[in-house]
Amino acid sequence: MTLHAREINQDVRELGELLGSVIKHQSSEEAFDLVETVRNAAINYRRGDADSRDPIHDTLDRLSPEKQDVVARAFTTYFELINLAEERERVREIREGSQEGTLGDSVEETAEYLYEHDVDPETVESILEDVLIQPTFTAHPTEARRKTVKAKLRDIAGNLEELDEVRLTENEDRRVRQNVRAQVTSLWQTPQVRDRRPEVTDEALNVQWYLENVLFDVIDEVYEEFEWALDDVYESEIDVPKLYEFRSWAGSDRDGNPYVTPEVTAETLERQRDVVLPLYRDRLKELSGVLTQDGRQIDVGERFQERLDAHRERLPGIAAEAKERYPNEPYRQKLKLMRESVLRVSDVRSGGYSDEDEFLEDLRVVADSLERNGAGQISETYVEPLIRKVATFGFSLASLDLRDHRGMHTDAIAEAVDQQEDIDYKGMDEQERQEFLTEAILQDEPIIDITDRAGLSDDAERVLRRFEEAANWQQEFGVDAIDTYAISWFEEPSHGLEVLFLGDQAGIVDLPGYCGFDIVPLLESEYALSGARRIMGTLFENEAYAQALEARNDTQEIMLGYSDSNKENGYLAAQWSLYRNQKRLAAIHDDYDIDLRLFHGRGGSISRGGVPMHEAMLALPNETCNGQIKFTEQGEAISEKYANDSIAERNLEQMVNAQVKARHNAMHEPIEEVPDEWMSAMETASDAAREEYQGLLETDGFVEFFGQATPIGVIEDLNLGSRPASRSGERSVEDLRAIPWVFSWTQARCIIPGWYSLASGIEAYLENGGDVQTLQKMYEEWPFFNTILDHAALALARTDMEIAEQYADLADDELREKIFPTIRNEYESAVDLVLEITGRDELTHRDWLEENLERRNPYVDPLNLLQIRLLAQSHLTETEQQTLRLTVHGIAAGMKNTG
Repeated sequence: MTLHAREINQDVRELGELLGSVIKHQSSEEAFDLVETVRNAAINYRRGDADSRDPIHDTLDRLSPEKQDVVARAFTTYFELINLAEERERVREIREGSQEGTLGDSVEETAEYLYEHDVDPETVESILEDVLIQPTFTAHPTEARRKTVKAKLRDIAGNLEELDEVRLTENEDRRVRQNVRAQVTSLWQTPQVRDRRPEVTDEALNVQWYLENVLFDVIDEVYEEFEWALDDVYESEIDVPKLYEFRSWAGSDRDGNPYVTPEVTAETLERQRDVVLPLYRDRLKELSGVLTQDGRQIDVGERFQERLDAHRERLPGIAAEAKERYPNEPYRQKLKLMRESVLRVSDVRSGGYSDEDEFLEDLRVVADSLERNGAGQISETYVEPLIRKVATFGFSLASLDLRDHRGMHTDAIAEAVDQQEDIDYKGMDEQERQEFLTEAILQDEPIIDITDRAGLSDDAERVLRRFEEAANWQQEFGVDAIDTYAISWFEEPSHGLEVLFLGDQAGIVDLPGYCGFDIVPLLESEYALSGARRIMGTLFENEAYAQALEARNDTQEIMLGYSDSNKENGYLAAQWSLYRNQKRLAAIHDDYDIDLRLFHGRGGSISRGGVPMHEAMLALPNETCNGQIKFTEQGEAISEKYANDSIAERNLEQMVNAQVKARHNAMHEPIEEVPDEWMSAMETASDAAREEYQGLLETDGFVEFFGQATPIGVIEDLNLGSRPASRSGERSVEDLRAIPWVFSWTQARCIIPGWYSLASGIEAYLENGGDVQTLQKMYEEWPFFNTILDHAALALARTDMEIAEQYADLADDELREKIFPTIRNEYESAVDLVLEITGRDELTHRDWLEENLERRNPYVDPLNLLQIRLLAQSHLTETEQQTLRLTVHGIAAGMKNTG
């Protein structure tokens, strides 16, 4: 059976031709010829048909500002369209692989893996009970596209799907193609660059769109197909429990973002609830059209009747309406009452569900009653999917995590206790702070009045108010709606006790017995990671913190910062530090009999941990694979993974595939036994790599070189997100956020955050008595080393040192000669070593990626060269400034990555 009517080459060709036609019509034949001249010159050079890029430079040199804008818009729009063609190809491969049974990492493959490894049904259920996957959407400013542009692209994507998957008449086909042309024309006429910085509300709405319009629907299909797969393999029926929860930072992450106010967080909570409740009411309405059984011919069961009678007492007026409308249809009467109770969750009237558990219980009672009456198929088809949705999304759509910098809590407490109690908290040492906070938390009476904020600094006032409001939010929206508090740059035990203290003063914590949130240390500096035993051991032994943990089921969530760890230490050293310290954290938690849930703070790029999540899961140390995992989803990675239903479902099933395998493997080998020789090799390589990387950053003039040889200045003013690009407003490597740091190097086609110092580290190991054969064995047999080397290879493949050198030419001669040769030599050595260790002839070992790069590179090059030309000018007209910003968007679309 043929599932599709098209292929990627056809999509690319027709979209390219359509864009060319639009350029002719909207601009001019001359503009089209100009774009074609640049395009063909770039292709000729990449194919080896031209000796240099001089023809491209010659053409760009002659362009007026207006023609430069046309070129930038043409190539940027081309990439937006080609990205849709590649997305469509991904969908084809998913559907065809599923149909043919050749799709790897699928739920079908998961079931087969378990069966082939002789895992009995009871153990399968035990493994699945352990699994909890928590994708956490953040508002980090890495999404370069405007919401308006994304909406147009989604419409075009829908049209491509129709052309590919639906049998159309000639007129229907013509109508769809007409729609595509109209949208491409509109896209060409629409500004690509934001005129204003997006607000926090915009970011929260963006996250909400994916949850509401994609994930809410596809989650049932993942569960259903997994159960089908298990049923096909095992004779006994295996129930698949809850496997996913979705969380968000959009609207609640206060770290470095002064615009995340309590009002914004409250608005986000209320809006998400107002989105999800109507979705449930719609599903109940649909269910009412199905459950039309005659009560005179069935026995609904005692439990159902009890729930129906109790519901009638709570809502007598609605019960009378339901009985009159559905006189002999008990299920429809119950569903009418359930719809009303869902409606009243956010209503001042009584009779609403107190929480999602009460709603779930009603749904399960309906399902059980149907089973009793031989209608299990109806329950499985219509009721079970709704139960899945409610268990996954609750009444909050996605639970929010609060986050702030540790220093904000320290300063707020210091000001409050000094003003209200004349206590010099600031002057205490670490041990004294721990003792003071512990005593304060354990005593019955509060130390400070958290509502008395007069005279405090703005920052302190905001912190105290946030905790006061958090207590109110949990009362109004439920504890599960906002039950996590992450602390960035966590380095001392007092940083955890400070948040516990503020929670206690606000009434979120009442020890012993109750703690309304998980306190989550974010370990991102080398000092914090290497001191994890000291930090966490002290907390686990602290009387107050131990009581809080007991109230949270003795589970400690710890977040690992991939981005800043990489920016501080370089790719290889950061990856090794994270791996080694995950093993240490697992050992610490095991010593104290505390369950560990790791929260991986991954970004979109390789240097920020942005590898495919299922690959990352399988490369984690066995000691950490207890089934629970949490990770961030950021920026353009969100739209790439979750904008399309098929791709979203594919990502979710790959995650559960990897997590089930990792959990099964950890049950058989709880401690991953890594040969001492390999560990020693990594220690030697890591130490040398860190020294080399930090040596580069500490080179006199490096920050100036970075500013001159990358478009960081443009990126800082791009209005990408609501959060400032720098923590302090200064441009220094330490203060610059990891996202613009990576974004800038990616734009310059010199992706040093993904590979710099890798070669120096490996060479140090070899010079210290190591051998390539050992490294080759490590690559073949150790998932951790395999993963970091393969993804460094991807960053190397996306780097173009020839283009990077032209960016370097923008820097002062002395700086360029001091810094760039070092970068180039490290790149060349890294390429040679990666090829030797992997045994490959090319850096990329995936055909689709090689095709992807071949398709894109000739079109990215002109944008780079135009950007370099504009960066070199000391004065730009308004049109040229707009074009420069547009080149950043175009290169991001072409590289399919920002930061």
